[in-house]
Amino acid sequence: MASSSANRDSGRKWSAKENKDFEEALAEFDKDTPDRWSNVARAVGTRTIEEVKKHYEVLLEDVNSIESGKVPLPNYKTT
Repeated sequence: MASSSANRDSGRKWSAKENKDFEEALAEFDKDTPDRWSNVARAVGTRTIEEVKKHYEVLLEDVNSIESGKVPLPNYKTT
């Protein structure tokens, strides 16, 4: 979800690979990890600490919007 909001953080859209690396790094380096954002930035490899922190903030905003009902869930057709 954060990729759709990517321009809200650094102005440069995050690639699918960057998002995947970001997600994997978040899973590996939880909130209790010392130097979490440095580790996440290093794992992404193409973003600064500030960029990954902002991308995380955007991700949280997106999740909060979805959970509060501000973003409608897709209506998938079943067969």
